[in-house]
Amino acid sequence: MEAKQGDMVRVHYTVRLDDGTIIGSTINREPLQFTIGEGKVIPSFEQAIIGMNPGESKKVFVSAEQAFGPHLDEMVIVIDRDRLPEDFRPKVGEQIQFNTQSGEIVSVLVIETSEESITIDANHPLAGKNLTFDINFVDFV
Repeated sequence: MEAKQGDMVRVHYTVRLDDGTIIGSTINREPLQFTIGEGKVIPSFEQAIIGMNPGESKKVFVSAEQAFGPHLDEMVIVIDRDRLPEDFRPKVGEQIQFNTQSGEIVSVLVIETSEESITIDANHPLAGKNLTFDINFVDFV
């Protein structure tokens, strides 16, 4: 029985960057469970499951554009310290949250600090990165 749109499935996966670095895996954990077509996972990952049978495995390359999009320079923002609370002292590498003008909460990465400003990157941490998934279709739920 092949997986199709609307099926709830369980899969194991390992995801790697181009240099082979593993950035996520369900091995030694519970499989990922989702319904195909709900949009809870990257569309290319979801599409790779369609047509698979339980017990099958495959390797899938997902380009940066199909994964989390390109890294956009306009999402790297310099904020003057005088626009921030005086006691706010973020460190490079720290994830912080901001409220947007529309009230949405956005998580950003601090990439540089100085006495005059901080520089944040609002891109998704995996923006601009190609991903390779090793997928094992476990079963239907």
